[in-house]
Amino acid sequence: MDKFLTFGIVGLSLAAIYAVMASGLVVTQTTTGIFNFAHGAVGMLAAFAYWQLRFDWNWPAPIALAVVLLVFAPGIGLLLDWLVFKRIRDASEAIKLVVTISLLTGMISLARWIWDPNVARPMSKFFASSKALHIGPTTITWHQAITIFVALFVAGALRLVLFRTRLGLAMRASVDDPSLAVLNGARPELAAKLAWCLGSTLAALGGILIAPNIALDAASLSLLIVSAYAAAVVGRLRNLPMTFVGALIVGLTEAMLSGYLPRNQYLTGLRLASPALILFVVLLFMPHHRLKTRVRSRESFPVPQWRGSLIFAATAIALGVVLATTLSDSDQITYAHIFSYALIALSLVPLAGYSGQISLCQLSLAAIGGLAYTHLGNGSPWGLVWAMLIAAAVGSLIALPALRLSGLYLALGTAAFAIVLDKWIFTMPKFSVFGWFDVSLFDQGSVEVRPLHLFGATFDGSGAQIVVGAVLFSLASLVVVALRRSFFGRRLIATRDSEAACATLGGNVIVTKVSVFAISSAIAGLGGAVYSVQSGTISANFFDFVSGLPIFVLAVVGGVAAVGGAFFAGINLVGALPALVALAPSLSNVVALMPGMAGVGMGRAPNGAVFYMRHGWSSLIDNKRMSALFAALLAGWYAARIGGVVGNWPFVAGLVVIVMVVRIPSRVIEAHRGVDRTPTVPPEWRGVGQPWVTADGPAIDRELSVAAGERGSGA
Repeated sequence: MDKFLTFGIVGLSLAAIYAVMASGLVVTQTTTGIFNFAHGAVGMLAAFAYWQLRFDWNWPAPIALAVVLLVFAPGIGLLLDWLVFKRIRDASEAIKLVVTISLLTGMISLARWIWDPNVARPMSKFFASSKALHIGPTTITWHQAITIFVALFVAGALRLVLFRTRLGLAMRASVDDPSLAVLNGARPELAAKLAWCLGSTLAALGGILIAPNIALDAASLSLLIVSAYAAAVVGRLRNLPMTFVGALIVGLTEAMLSGYLPRNQYLTGLRLASPALILFVVLLFMPHHRLKTRVRSRESFPVPQWRGSLIFAATAIALGVVLATTLSDSDQITYAHIFSYALIALSLVPLAGYSGQISLCQLSLAAIGGLAYTHLGNGSPWGLVWAMLIAAAVGSLIALPALRLSGLYLALGTAAFAIVLDKWIFTMPKFSVFGWFDVSLFDQGSVEVRPLHLFGATFDGSGAQIVVGAVLFSLASLVVVALRRSFFGRRLIATRDSEAACATLGGNVIVTKVSVFAISSAIAGLGGAVYSVQSGTISANFFDFVSGLPIFVLAVVGGVAAVGGAFFAGINLVGALPALVALAPSLSNVVALMPGMAGVGMGRAPNGAVFYMRHGWSSLIDNKRMSALFAALLAGWYAARIGGVVGNWPFVAGLVVIVMVVRIPSRVIEAHRGVDRTPTVPPEWRGVGQPWVTADGPAIDRELSVAAGERGSGA
């Protein structure tokens, strides 16, 4: 009984922290309609700021708390609202997810920049030197008592503010119908600002309360929000009392597992994974209200043409050959993963780009592919086949229970799945499945991966592996293009636009979703196998959840509905960003921030960077003579590099000059011919996507087959 009470107190204190953080999440979601994935990162920054003031600068605790909770945290809320959130309030749900996930990765990078992650920063608990309080046969520390009291105070105060004051009514009304709220005297902009201030303060309070219990680490503190996610989802993202009930469930489960879970090597990670498991189960079995989406996405999904796709595939292979023949051995090791990361990002194109299903576990599926290659066909081309088949099977298993989820809920579900793998499954030793067969994962360490042996040749050099990765990526990109041009691809687009309409017209939505999950997972598994071969050895921390977020962000920034967007992700994440660090090592922390910063600006370019890059290159691509000249100049410059006339960095600088110079005459020729490449805006977005002009009226009449003069006749 004493043990039960002891761990019950621990569970209540954890539940109190999760309740505080989850309530802040619910307040911002209810008031602004934005689910903030970076909510835990705000609490993490506040915990670091409190450590800086209280323990490094030795400020008194009350003053340090006042500065962090009354100045620092509300300031972050106001700053984020001004710079980010108010710009995406009317954006699609997918854009909101990308922006807030980008904030999460950016804040983690910012914290690692300011506070060296290799330095330990212990934080003592409140009144740690005071004698603990006795409650019957057990004791409760002052820190635990304060935590529980704070949670009760927050619950009462939030209930009072949101449901008994005009301000709370205005905050809740602003997300339902801002226009109607304005007519009734509310100020949605002010309500949103107050919500972000309050939400950030609650996140900061939770971060400060839990930081003494764990290591002060940026990623770990930020991912503690998963427990708050589970509590918030129990409250269906709007019900505060049920949110506190969810926090109790998560906190007590975690504490009781600590006290009563049998000590064996197979259950070691279960306690750490329990919040994510609870989140996954709650998402699957609890009813969820449909989240409000007030806007229709203006993203366009043009059908890729074979000519352009073949040129793209050839260009990718040519780049692989250039990298393999010009880089030094050490640089080849650095940049070898361009195409494996591009393959993992490519897995998002059919899933997120075509069908609109948001997955945050693609790197985990890549890990499964890497393990399948290593244990079932290490060095054999059949290992690649096994990697795709096993990853596809796991992806299908994920899809089956997740069929009822979409949008934000699917993103949360796949994130929970990835964290369960990280914290528990990937840490397990070899085990048997009902005595039928044995499963070996990372063997609680690292596993060695042999190079690919194909057609009597062993591709054991870094240069050869780069070329193999380029070829596999190019082939996979052509398969994805063929998929988009097929009947199944059209069904994916229809499912994205409206699942109900697709089903009404005879489409099988269940089969479509499971199939696209399997295809996407197979591509991710292939990417994981290629990554494993290039690495030589792999361990579980290569594939953790946080490492997968920049891939997702840059794929969407590049253009998640285009194979070029996947290449954009690989080139930038493994190519351009490391190259910047090599040129200027002092910029390493700035470079780490760039993926997050790029994702935050996603609202301005919903189609992705590749769409606008393709538009900018159209004048050169469509001019055959200039394209031939461009190719000849590149080939000549490459020959100069191979011949030793120039070094690597002059070679790169020359490539940039060629690219910039050759585009100029092609644009001049196009302008002389009077070619207009202004992007066409669909008729329904005239006056919204671009300013209304007089010619738009007749253009819409033609689209609607309305005769001149009939419009507005009242018929």
